[in-house]
Amino acid sequence: NKKAFVELLFWKSPAAVREMTEGYSSLREGEGAGRSRVPPWTPQEEQELRELYWKYKEVEGEDVIAAILAHLPAPGRTRRQVVKQLVRL
Repeated sequence: NKKAFVELLFWKSPAAVREMTEGYSSLREGEGAGRSRVPPWTPQEEQELRELYWKYKEVEGEDVIAAILAHLPAPGRTRRQVVKQLVRL
C-alpha cells in the first residue's frame, strides 16, 4: 500500500499501532483488546444493580458504589463498570 506511511504518522490507539507492526490479523486472533472485553450486563444484573442503588443511595457517610460492589452477586465487576452502568441506566 503506497499510503501506509500516513498511518504511521497519525496513530489512533495502541491497538492500531500493534496491528500495523504485527499484522492486521493479530487482534482478530484473540490477542490484545479482544480478550479484555467486559461481559455484558444481563437483565437480572441490571435489576439487581437498580435495587442496590435505591437501597444504598440515601445512606449517609457511606460510599454508594462500595456498598453496591459488596452486595453485587456478579463477581468480577469493577468499580468503573458499575459506575458506567449506573450512568447508562
